[in-house]
Amino acid sequence: MKSRILVVDDEESIREFLEIMLKKENYEVTTAEDGLRAKEILSKKTFDMVISDMQMPNMTGIELLKHVKETYPDMVFMIITAFGTTESAVDAMKMGAYDYVTKPFKIDEVRLNIANALRSKNLETEVRVLKKELVKEYSFQNMVGNSSAMHAVFDLIKRVSQAPTNVLITGESGTGKEVIAKAIHYNGPLKDRPFVTVNCGAIPENLMESEMFGHKKGSFTGAIVDKAGLFEVADGGTLFLDEVGELPLSIQVKLLRAIQERVIRRVGATEDMKVDVRIIAATNRNLEDMVAKGTFRQDLFYRLNVINIKSPPLRERSEDIPLLANHFLKKYNDKLNKVISSISTEAMEILKNYNYPGNVRELENMIERTVALEAGSTILPESLPPMVNTSSGRKMASSNEIEIGENGLDLDKVIGQIEKELLLKAIHTAGGVKKKAAKLLHISFRSMRYRIEKYNLGIVGDDELDDE
Repeated sequence: MKSRILVVDDEESIREFLEIMLKKENYEVTTAEDGLRAKEILSKKTFDMVISDMQMPNMTGIELLKHVKETYPDMVFMIITAFGTTESAVDAMKMGAYDYVTKPFKIDEVRLNIANALRSKNLETEVRVLKKELVKEYSFQNMVGNSSAMHAVFDLIKRVSQAPTNVLITGESGTGKEVIAKAIHYNGPLKDRPFVTVNCGAIPENLMESEMFGHKKGSFTGAIVDKAGLFEVADGGTLFLDEVGELPLSIQVKLLRAIQERVIRRVGATEDMKVDVRIIAATNRNLEDMVAKGTFRQDLFYRLNVINIKSPPLRERSEDIPLLANHFLKKYNDKLNKVISSISTEAMEILKNYNYPGNVRELENMIERTVALEAGSTILPESLPPMVNTSSGRKMASSNEIEIGENGLDLDKVIGQIEKELLLKAIHTAGGVKKKAAKLLHISFRSMRYRIEKYNLGIVGDDELDDE
């Protein structure tokens, strides 16, 4: 779409000149002879930019600027001023004008100033939209989980997001620690401030100090310019230290000082710099064991572990697996332009009974792979990766794991569930051929078909192939 520009000037020749020039640059142009007429036009039509003369009868450019900034704060405003009165134009910029141009015009200068102003506006709009999308993405409505373990996590996120307290998120790899960190940031008062991630295990030790705290030009070989560190970039916002347990002791000392005193010093600098940063750290390691072994500083641990949030492994919240699987199915349908409608009952049972050593990240990768390769409209057991059905990956219940409470248990239901799991596993191992699956389980084909119907597994096959 063409950018819309409103030109306001009491001199007709100026209005005509700017209108002709701007239309040649492919802008949509409207003109007004004074501020009052401009106000009337603005009330009826939206514009990206106003270019207004400073001195006009009825309403000055400054008065129009005040009205625009109060009523349309995102609209770009540029002042036209006569040569020698730039002091007034500078005052206008302090009030919110983007820039000014002087009469007589230098066409290239005017053209460049307008293009830069509109580019700046578009970038600001894009940033604002992206921030809104981030806030929406990490809102509680978009966090998937209905288990008691996840409700406890949601409750903690809500409470800690409102205070600038340091948080330590612990849990196995793939449990969504970074998602929790972003939810804390984007659901709190810092949501419009920077969120900066540092992967502490991915940066070489000799570069870590420079990356974290910045450096001065010439402080070491390769330091050809001054560089801001990630603490400076995150100033006023959140610094997320992912895999903080990987930090070397030499950096732990400097990190402790930055957290305690809220100051940093660039490599090669002689003066400290104040920073105001909220720290959220995450680790899949046991920091208390590391403290005991002397590989992680105790004082740093206490500074980071003001509030601890434990991200539960997926195997401890298996009731969330169908929710997550369908969430990822929708996500990758959209991303890969597929129209897979559902996950079959038997495929979902297999997903629910897998152990997920890689946690939520593994489930997401599994669904992405399956959606990418699936040719039909439904995900079937044979569509799933082979390792989902291996004995090492399955959660097979033993009598030692089944609790008998005061009210007892439904033995037929428990045995039925185990039988159902073994049927699905045998069918998958047999490549979907029921006759072969029956042989694997040492039962007759008729018995196999009876059990499939009994448990409503919904498995259909080629009877002729099965009877071969």
